[in-house]
Amino acid sequence: NFNIILLTSIIFVNQKAQETAATHVAGLVEELALPAEGIAVAINNRIVRRPEWETTLLAEGDRLTVIRAVCGG
Repeated sequence: NFNIILLTSIIFVNQKAQETAATHVAGLVEELALPAEGIAVAINNRIVRRPEWETTLLAEGDRLTVIRAVCGG
């Protein structure tokens, strides 16, 4: 008999509290169903380059800014 415990943390995404089970940026992008292209992510005012998303860990209380590219004229 196994018990499964999901650990979650509270972070802030664009100034809104967000409960997440994601442990790294890539997991959060997937969890929030964000597009794979056309976004930039910063944690605590530091840009996280896309190649670092898989290895950049999230911590309780982190403040993320997600910016989506918008095309138009």
